[in-house]
Amino acid sequence: MPDIVNVNYHKTGNSTKINTMGMREMQTRAFESRDAQYLLLKAPPASGKSRALMFLALDKLINQGIKKVIVAVPERSIGSSFSKTDLKKDGFFANWEPNDNYNLCTPGDDGSSSKVKAFHKFMDSEEQLLICTHATLRFACEELDDAKFNNTLLAIDEFHHVSADANNRLGELLKSIMSKSNAHIVAMTGSYFRGDSVPILTPENEAKFTKVTYNYYEQLNGYNFLKSLGIGYHFYTGKYTSAILDVLDTDKKTILHIPNVNSGESTKDKHNEVNFILDAIGDVIKQDSDTGVIHIKRHGDGKLLKVADLVEDSSRERDKIVNYLRNSKEVDDMDLIIALGMAKEGFDWPFCEHALTVGYRGSLTEIIQIIGRCTRDSNNKTHAQFTNLIASPEAIQDDVKVATNNMLKAITASLLMEQVLAPNFKFKTRLDNDDEDTKPGEIKIRGFKAPSSKRVKDIVESDLNDLKASILQDDSMLKAMPGNIDPEVINKVLIPKIIRIKYPELTDEEIEEIRQYVVVDSVIKSGEIKEVGDQRFIRMADKFVNIEDLHIDLIDTINPFQKAFEILSKSVTTKVLKIIQDTIEATRIKMDFEEAKILWPKIIEYKKMYDKEPSLNANDPLERRMAECIIYLKEEKRKRMGNTNG
Repeated sequence: MPDIVNVNYHKTGNSTKINTMGMREMQTRAFESRDAQYLLLKAPPASGKSRALMFLALDKLINQGIKKVIVAVPERSIGSSFSKTDLKKDGFFANWEPNDNYNLCTPGDDGSSSKVKAFHKFMDSEEQLLICTHATLRFACEELDDAKFNNTLLAIDEFHHVSADANNRLGELLKSIMSKSNAHIVAMTGSYFRGDSVPILTPENEAKFTKVTYNYYEQLNGYNFLKSLGIGYHFYTGKYTSAILDVLDTDKKTILHIPNVNSGESTKDKHNEVNFILDAIGDVIKQDSDTGVIHIKRHGDGKLLKVADLVEDSSRERDKIVNYLRNSKEVDDMDLIIALGMAKEGFDWPFCEHALTVGYRGSLTEIIQIIGRCTRDSNNKTHAQFTNLIASPEAIQDDVKVATNNMLKAITASLLMEQVLAPNFKFKTRLDNDDEDTKPGEIKIRGFKAPSSKRVKDIVESDLNDLKASILQDDSMLKAMPGNIDPEVINKVLIPKIIRIKYPELTDEEIEEIRQYVVVDSVIKSGEIKEVGDQRFIRMADKFVNIEDLHIDLIDTINPFQKAFEILSKSVTTKVLKIIQDTIEATRIKMDFEEAKILWPKIIEYKKMYDKEPSLNANDPLERRMAECIIYLKEEKRKRMGNTNG
């Protein structure tokens, strides 16, 4: 199947260059906001968030009166990102020198009394730096007064683990520290999406944060070697193990994530799955007792491959191979990593060319983290690839609805990734007497409502991808996107409803401004821009439109998320496509007056053009929807007449 997303980059080298203080582009941007009490740093994997925090923390300790710094990471292995670092050699004014006694990312239970005691001892000592897991932070704070965090910087890595949900202890802890102490907070994340759609912060707390955003396009476009990124899908029937070699290319450095044991794709025996994959590749020659590396002689040509098994349950054996991977520096040190829950966030293997994931992933965060494993810049690759191996829905399956839903959600995730990974544009209103030159990266649109308030500007500048994630995860959108709902209904009814739920404090005018920005940004990013002479054209809904002639009314007639489904319909069998359409049909969103209002003029136009009413039995899903609209309106009229007569 062809890639649903393929983005090309210009290898400018900007994101990896350092300034006179040793800071890369993203780190410089973060450091410019160093005086903020609450700082939220959104930046992709490999952009250097760990070091950005070191710069910020040291400035707060030396220049801002902060006495202590606590760095909390989601799992112990990520703690190594904050080990001793010589920053002076590249021009910074201090080094990062944590005391090993207060690095609590060590083996053992994160809630153990020894780690909790060490945390409390640190709070009462003169020591300045402590590194621990989110779990240790939670346990240690159960017995601490929030006022203890006065004059302390609390840095939370992989911030998407926090939630505003009352049952999320880390979220509750953060809220309490913010309200009862003068603590500074730096929150860092490579992805701000949550699979459960629960907001990370309440709107009032989020408003207190200064946001620094460094987007994926800036990061990837600024590399020295990586030139392109593809995101694609491969569908299988039966067991995934029978299809794995169709997509696993052992000539490419690959991280293979097998499915969670609770998922439909799993055979329920993860160790047998690993053994099957190893046997399918070749003959196991040996497993190194010191490092845990498995050596395989590949079928066919006898090439020797090195494989890491991170599915292994024994922590002793797993720690061996994790340690080996952490210290590997050469491209030939490893060929394939097989993992289940590990090797996602905070895992660094720059040589990885292919992230191959089996089974639908329920969380956009997880998908973006896995893609981040193969988008490191390295001289062994010019292309990075993410492939999702997914069960194809079959009519004979009991869980055909689940399989269809999983497929749609996986495609949806790729649509979001296309939006995240493509270049950003700035949109402005084109006026009739507008003779001002358009700046690079700027597109002017007639009838476009520009952001009128600071809140709308903040959402557009910092939260647009997060909002798109909410839109794309919404059940009504999943059912609407394959083309069975009129694009204007998607753009003018469904999208504003979701915006209103996410931002209930906004006025109708502000919601319309954000709606327009979301739709325009999505349509332009999924379109194809071509230059002919000194004119630019964009391909939208299979025709090229001069960018000078863009109008919001034209853009509103286009389904902003349909491209992936067009690719899908060309790539799966007619039978599978029919199963997908039938399943959507059975659970489709119900008609309401807002949709009917938009469809009615189109029904009149249809009748004039074809001299007949739309048919419920038509092949075209939009024609069927218009026929349903007529039935809906007749039923509404009948109800009203009944009420009047009564």
